[in-house]
Amino acid sequence: MAKIQIRKKLLNVESIYHEGGPPRAEPVRQGTIAVVFQNPYAGRYVEDLSGLVRDARELANELVPELLQAMGGAERIQAYGKGAIVGLNGELEHGAIWHEAGGWAMRAMLPTAKSIVPAAKVVASAGTRLQIPLHHIEACYVRSHFSTVDVGIIDGPRPDELLYALVVSDGSRVHERLGGLRADQISVGDGQR
Repeated sequence: MAKIQIRKKLLNVESIYHEGGPPRAEPVRQGTIAVVFQNPYAGRYVEDLSGLVRDARELANELVPELLQAMGGAERIQAYGKGAIVGLNGELEHGAIWHEAGGWAMRAMLPTAKSIVPAAKVVASAGTRLQIPLHHIEACYVRSHFSTVDVGIIDGPRPDELLYALVVSDGSRVHERLGGLRADQISVGDGQR
């Protein structure tokens, strides 16, 4: 990973027991892993981004197993997402590199994953919090798993840095009850229904 020199790595698992309704016996757990590193393209336009694309793939292949282990294993994961915050001297395209790298790595390491990995990205200052969308790993129209996970750090990304993040959940929203396609009704197998 010649183009990626990590300054910080964040790994977090949050347990949600309730949101005002009846407490659950077993919480819904949401995990995040993020890295902050120097943006090799900050402050200048570079036509060929393939160097960082290649290194981002390698980075994702290292981060996904660490995140899955923190969550208790791949078999527990029901929802996922990815996101990027680009420091102010970068461009949105530098965050878009993470779409392919983060998405393919997550899908490759989750045996039942068929759904696209939803994403959010922004060019912003240090301390920005990014709401990364989640949806079901097998079918993106499973409404019970539509949610977001908040990711960010107070001192990054600095203007010449990038923050790449992956997020997962081992369940639906803690008090989901709005109907729609249920996880046990997935039948088409196309990643949508």
